[in-house]
Formats: sequence, C-alpha cells, structure tokens
Amino acid sequence: MRILVIGGTGLISSALVAHAARDGHDVTVVTRGHSTLAPLPSGVHSLRADATDAPALRTALHGLRLRRERFDAVVQFIAFTPEHVAADVETFASLTDQYVLVATSASYATFDRFYPLTEDTPQENLFWEYARLKAQCERVLRDRADAAGLGWTVVRPAHTYGASKIPGYTGNSSHPWTLVARMRRGADIVIPGDGTSLWTLTHARDVASGMLGLLGNPAALGEAVHITSDEALTWMGIHAHIARAAGLTAEQFAAQCVHVPSEALIAARPREEGSIRGDKMHAAVYDTSKLRRLVPGWTPTTSFAEGIAESIAWFEADPARQQINQDADAMLDAIAAIYRDALDRVRAEVTPGLEQSAAR
Repeated sequence: MRILVIGGTGLISSALVAHAARDGHDVTVVTRGHSTLAPLPSGVHSLRADATDAPALRTALHGLRLRRERFDAVVQFIAFTPEHVAADVETFASLTDQYVLVATSASYATFDRFYPLTEDTPQENLFWEYARLKAQCERVLRDRADAAGLGWTVVRPAHTYGASKIPGYTGNSSHPWTLVARMRRGADIVIPGDGTSLWTLTHARDVASGMLGLLGNPAALGEAVHITSDEALTWMGIHAHIARAAGLTAEQFAAQCVHVPSEALIAARPREEGSIRGDKMHAAVYDTSKLRRLVPGWTPTTSFAEGIAESIAWFEADPARQQINQDADAMLDAIAAIYRDALDRVRAEVTPGLEQSAAR
C-alpha cells in the first residue's frame, strides 16, 4: 500500500510508520521536521510542512496532485479541531481512498457501574475540551466526507505508552521520568484514591498493528474503532509494575505509597482537571471485538510488565532523556506530606477517642 501519515514522529504514529515500513509498504510522512525522538526508518519518504496550516499542506502536496498520485490511506494524527478536519476533507478527497482520523476514546461517557466500553458508547465528556473537540472532529468527518466522495475510518486509541512514555496519573506527562526518579529516591508514590479503579494501558506497537490492519481494508470504511489492550489493571497495579521495573522491592513500594483523592490532585494541579475528572478517575475497560472482527488475527502482544520494563530501559540508555518536572515533583511531595500528616493525626487524635468510647 501507499500510505501517507500526517505527523509521523509521535508515539503511535512513529510505531505505525515503523510497522508499515517493515512490512514493505510505501510510506510518506508529513512533519515539521523538528522531532528527534523517532528518526524515520530507511526508505520512508518525508514532506516538510505545518500540517495544521491547510494552504501550507496543500502546497507540500501540490506535486502529487500534478502527477495525479493517490494514496491507499491517509492517516491524520494531529487534527485537534473540527475546522482542521473540514479542511482535510477538501485537501484529501482527490488524493486517497481512505482518510483515517485518529480520535480518542476519552470522548466516551462515564458510568456509575461497571460498563465495558464499545464503539457505540455515547460520546460525552463534560470536563475535557480536548476530548470534546475530538468528538466534534468525528462528526464533521462523517457529515462532510460522504458528500465529498472520501472514504473514512475513525480510530480511537486509549491511554497509550511506549519507549518514550511512562504512564502516570498526574505530573509526569511532559517529563515521564519524573515518576521513576521519585520511586528511586524513596519519595512518596502518590496513588489516586484507593488505587482500585480499573484502567487500560496499551503499548504503541499494539495500537500500530491494529491500525495497520484497518488501512486499505474495505470493511473498515465508515467505521469507528478503538484499539486497546485487554489488560485492565488497577492504578495500584500499574504503579506496582512501574516500581518493580524501576528496581523497588514490594516492601519499598508499599512503604512509599500514599493514597490521595483525585479531588485533591485536581486542586493541586487545576490544569489537569480535564484529563483527571474527564478521564482517568473513571474505570476504562474496552470491548475489542469490533477490531478483531475487522482485523482477524490481531491481538495485543505486549503486556504492561514487559512494556514498562522496555520504557525504563530506553530512558536509562541515555541520561539526557531522564528529565524531571521539578514543579510537579514539588507538588507531589507537598500533597503527599499533607495526606501523611492527616493519617498521623487520625491515628493520634481520632482513633484513641473511638477506642475509649467503645470501651465504655
């Protein structure tokens, strides 16, 4: 296949480019040429343009139009507004048979009971603008693509990690090494709530392999598909796996854990309210039967225990990668100290009184 990837150096997009190139597909990427995290594989073609600027993107693609070249699939990773998708429909209607919009499963509604999420789950995120905009992108694509004669597929990844991304609950998105550094220096490990809510993490390789199976696939046209692991872990379990891969013993991990409610984490870091209240504080378990039907034989192959060990090894291979978010680190220290102090006060002030009342 001839595949055009818009934004080919991100976590999932670089995994897709590598997978497609390895399988012998003709791959072209459009990037601004700034990222050094994911060098392009040998044989992958590159166009340099700001893909969020429709005129600039069309200029970069002008030569292809003149030669009447077409792609079997165009995969759009960096469209975050409905206006961008509307412009893409116009840009790519004559260049491809399948436009693939990478959206997000964070757009799904949340529930007060166990609810395996399917692609038919209503899209309603009351707290996170990013997720709402992605859902609007999907609606614009559905509304406009058919009229333009453009085949389309929507992909909804969930929380994805990989070599350069160590997943956490808050405070380590921009500098993923922050969490591991805290663990190794014996700092408090902040666990959200009781740590028992289920959360699904998926390795970028597994997302990429599922996505590749949807490209050039007639059965995937007009479909929205989420691609996730079947391994739902508690937040306590997620942190335990990271700690184990970082070299902590079970005893060290247990001693360092401090449970903090999400409300307090939002109060300490208001800018992350959308991703916490609108996403991570709710259980997320996915039904992947639709993807398996469309891509027979697909299955996630990287367990979290294996994947997180690879991620830590990647950071250890180059000390320059081990950057720490000092502000987030200080915030986590402060909030953990508050909750440790509160527990000590309960033990010292409340528990004795209750015990005396029970004795009377």
